[in-house]
Amino acid sequence: MDFYDLDLNDLVLDALDDMNFIETTPIQEHTIPCILEGRDVMGIAQTGTGKTAAYLLPVLSLLQDGGFPKDAINCIIMSPTRELAQQIDQAMQGFSYYLDGISSVAVYGGNDGIRYEQEKKGMQQGADVIIATPGRLISHISLGNVDLSKVSFFILDEADRMLDMGFSDDILQIEKNLPKDRQTILFSATMPQKIQQLARTILNNPVEVKLAVSKPAEKIQQSAYVCYEAQKLSLIKYLFKEQKPERVIIFTGSKIKTKDLAVSLSRAGFNVCAMHSDLAQSERDEAMYAFRAGKVDILVATDIVARGIDIDDIQLVINFDVPHDEEDYVHRIGRTARAGRNGRAITLVNEKDQVRFKQIEKFLEKEVEKSPMPAEVGEGPSYNQTEKKERKGDRTKKRGSRGGNRRKKGEKKPAQPSVSAKQGEPSQASSSAPKEQKAETKEKAAEQKQKPKKRRGRRPQKKDKEPVQTPPSTPQ
Repeated sequence: MDFYDLDLNDLVLDALDDMNFIETTPIQEHTIPCILEGRDVMGIAQTGTGKTAAYLLPVLSLLQDGGFPKDAINCIIMSPTRELAQQIDQAMQGFSYYLDGISSVAVYGGNDGIRYEQEKKGMQQGADVIIATPGRLISHISLGNVDLSKVSFFILDEADRMLDMGFSDDILQIEKNLPKDRQTILFSATMPQKIQQLARTILNNPVEVKLAVSKPAEKIQQSAYVCYEAQKLSLIKYLFKEQKPERVIIFTGSKIKTKDLAVSLSRAGFNVCAMHSDLAQSERDEAMYAFRAGKVDILVATDIVARGIDIDDIQLVINFDVPHDEEDYVHRIGRTARAGRNGRAITLVNEKDQVRFKQIEKFLEKEVEKSPMPAEVGEGPSYNQTEKKERKGDRTKKRGSRGGNRRKKGEKKPAQPSVSAKQGEPSQASSSAPKEQKAETKEKAAEQKQKPKKRRGRRPQKKDKEPVQTPPSTPQ
């Protein structure tokens, strides 16, 4: 569908022409008309499908058409990370280029006091759109810096990620400060149970749009190397030696690995920078700017910023560690093959992560190609995802072979004398024994009870020769 087929404001369409936006993506095609009609919307679609434009374009069109209070906050957009908040703000600047009197301010932590005062001033003067991380907005609300009583649009972007990061209570606290007659829009890449509960709490009879939930883009060429942990760095160096790295993101599972890997690649002569939560906001901004501008070829990052990196021309994504779940895998490799481009995704699978990677393959409903290990790096472990199941089957077979003489189906169990709880006292089932033998058994048992038990004392020590007693010494 063409953007001109939608009932968007003409000034918004002029901005889209300048940005060369012609055709809508499926999520934009299905959600923009519903938002323009004033309906609550819950959109579920994979990352990189244009969800940001899907809610910004209709909201900006409605604000430009008028009918909303001046000098008041009309729209709140929640973001899980600072990087994503910045990118939404940048997209906002582009889409609203020709709009008069519509302003926005990005509100997020990790900056200095000057930035905080700028945020406070922008909200108090009534910026139309506030793009905020939950913790920072809660801070301004608690200090009385913001009035949310006239908000008309409440938007949650990457809602599943916000809940994963523990912002559920913050979102509900912010929602309590909003008017009841607002329009609420929720976008998420996945649809877990907690997202459904949140939707039932804050949405009012929403339109649900679900498109290709958590499936990677088809243009991503996925492959994997099965290697030992100690081979990963050598393998990456080999890959970069074979093909010069350009526009590459390497995702790791921890901040320590991110730092160490960036240092190792830098010492090897590669142009690399690190991106993790320990960096100050100015350092993170500097790293992202250098990578966007092409001054840095390789960006090593943690999962916490996986959804905050929105760059269209990423050529290669490397998973240094297998992601913890399928959704993280989708979001990591979703950084490449964006906006209709092709891309590659390589995952390094060590011997401990094979079962986890098999779960990802099961989720993808296909087997990821396993590339052979280069001779320079050495042989890796075998990829045998069914090993544990086979061992379990072997144990079952061994268990079945014990005892040998097992009854066949339908064969009766032979009668065995049962013994009652009291030791030596046979039950009624053993009544075939002679009565005299029973009486003797009872008498012996009674005699054993009456006999006092011998107490075991200490073994007497052998008497040695009496030691010669020495007279006590007199004090001097």
